[in-house]
Amino acid sequence: MALQDRLDALKADFESGRFPLKPTREALDTMHRATAELIARGQAQRARKAGDPAPEFTLRDPDGKPVSSRELLTRGPLVVSFYRGVWCPYCNLELQALQAALPDIAARGASLVAISPQTAPNSRKSQRENKLDFPILIDVRSEVADAFGIRFALPDYLVELYKSFKNDLPVFNDDPSWVLPMPARYVIGTGGTIAYSEVNPDYTQRPDPSELLPVLDQLKAARAA
Repeated sequence: MALQDRLDALKADFESGRFPLKPTREALDTMHRATAELIARGQAQRARKAGDPAPEFTLRDPDGKPVSSRELLTRGPLVVSFYRGVWCPYCNLELQALQAALPDIAARGASLVAISPQTAPNSRKSQRENKLDFPILIDVRSEVADAFGIRFALPDYLVELYKSFKNDLPVFNDDPSWVLPMPARYVIGTGGTIAYSEVNPDYTQRPDPSELLPVLDQLKAARAA
């Protein structure tokens, strides 16, 4: 099943009350309002896109080891996925889909990392529960997400809803600011230029990892030429 089909099924189950957490109509309207307002602000269109230079970063993995984008790019292209956190079921489905695509990504000479603002214990939980063989990197205060143009602050009314859901982002992220990255996926070429970008302010919409493969094929062919 394609990733978006799985996400659509998850959304249908959640909104119809087939989750342990059963949102009210008012809560659903609040979430839809926040997504619509984020779309209307146009931030996704202003984020880094294909053809732009990718911000360099060095972030730590859950074991405290620094991971450098510059060093990874010496090995080949780099696939970067920004996600919200282990508390987000849509993000977990995306991580699982990326894990399934990892052999195809690696076969094209590329590396894959996921980036989240959550703490190291929560990143380890993401890796463990989703059975990931690629690293999750910790973006403290979503500073790298901000460099890519995808960090945003939750509106106050959404903060209150998240609190009622026990989604305490200051605890998950060890950051009191209530900021998140918009879900985004990038392919960065070895020269540091973004070859592919997908940023969506609607967190229930994610591209299938198969979309990355033609881009990686083109980068591989260009390196061989």
